[in-house]
Amino acid sequence: MKKFFFLALLLTFSVTVGAQTKFMTVNFVAEGPVKDDVKATNNQAACVLDGATGEVVFQIAIKSFVFKKALMQEHFNENYMESHKYPKAVLKGKVMDFAKIDLTKDGKYNVEVVGEMEMHGVKKQVREKGMLEVKGGKITLHSDFKVTLADYNIAIPKIVEDKIAKVADVSLHMELAAAGK
Repeated sequence: MKKFFFLALLLTFSVTVGAQTKFMTVNFVAEGPVKDDVKATNNQAACVLDGATGEVVFQIAIKSFVFKKALMQEHFNENYMESHKYPKAVLKGKVMDFAKIDLTKDGKYNVEVVGEMEMHGVKKQVREKGMLEVKGGKITLHSDFKVTLADYNIAIPKIVEDKIAKVADVSLHMELAAAGK
């Protein structure tokens, strides 16, 4: 495995009061010199946003990342993320300048989420940028960001340290709908 990832959980901004995910997918793609690129998808996450304050909580189950090869998934869970000890990652934060976003009108908004992410037993302050799009009453979130593995005490075994990136590229795409839809 190489540029493997991290949770796109890092960056989550949701949308209306009591918003829930209608459809959500977290994707990350890593490219590198190894023959088989590491790719995984996770569609088992929860996100709630307070439409009055812009506060957001996002949680994702680590074991729910699905890889094209079972061995990659096994190594990810056992050797890197230790998902038996650290089963989830959580982001608690706030969408900055949330009052400037009109969730009743179609539009695209550059956003920044500031908060604390906990992953692999480590809490870290985060600040990530992305784009929130409102279209036809649905909200779509997009973000591309990097996660430094060492920041979360993710150890890379010496035997593969030249094949795995120390910084993971994460690509996030999520679609949300208001509660009850």
